[in-house]
Amino acid sequence: MNVIQGELPGVLILEPKVFGDARGFFMESYNEKTFTEATGLKLNFVQDNHSRSQRGVLRGLHYQMLQPQGKLVRVVSGRVWDVAVDMRRSSPTFGKWQGVELTAENNRQFWVPAGFAHGFVVLSDSADFLYKTTDYYAPEHERCLAWNDPVVGVQWPLEGITPQLSAKDQVGQRFVQCETYP
Repeated sequence: MNVIQGELPGVLILEPKVFGDARGFFMESYNEKTFTEATGLKLNFVQDNHSRSQRGVLRGLHYQMLQPQGKLVRVVSGRVWDVAVDMRRSSPTFGKWQGVELTAENNRQFWVPAGFAHGFVVLSDSADFLYKTTDYYAPEHERCLAWNDPVVGVQWPLEGITPQLSAKDQVGQRFVQCETYP
């Protein structure tokens, strides 16, 4: 596994070894021992999630207070632009973001540590998005940073795409109003 240090502390891009031939390919999408050795992180994943969305669906930017989740995300069909925003006041990169393109072809995974808001937009006709979390989904602790907050300034690649948002994401809070981590 190739590990690329992200622009933000703790954020990682992972490139698993893919073994392919004319028949297709094989890869380990997750191996605890390999992951720990490659990243130095000893994590306990408690939940796996799978979402399917169509072109233009923008989910996020979500995070949980009291039960923060680290997320290991990947795409198994299609193409997305995936984003992490540092919500930790004590971090030198507080309020900064990093984005990465995840596709079924590049097999990249994105490690988004607890303490970050997370979201993505679908760039292909549809996408299947899988992610492992380090804590359970707790809707009472979920928060939403506005995807288009001008202070954070995420550069979403939306050429020709009108973002489709859930009702919850349409009322995401501005960064200056958001509850943040210490």
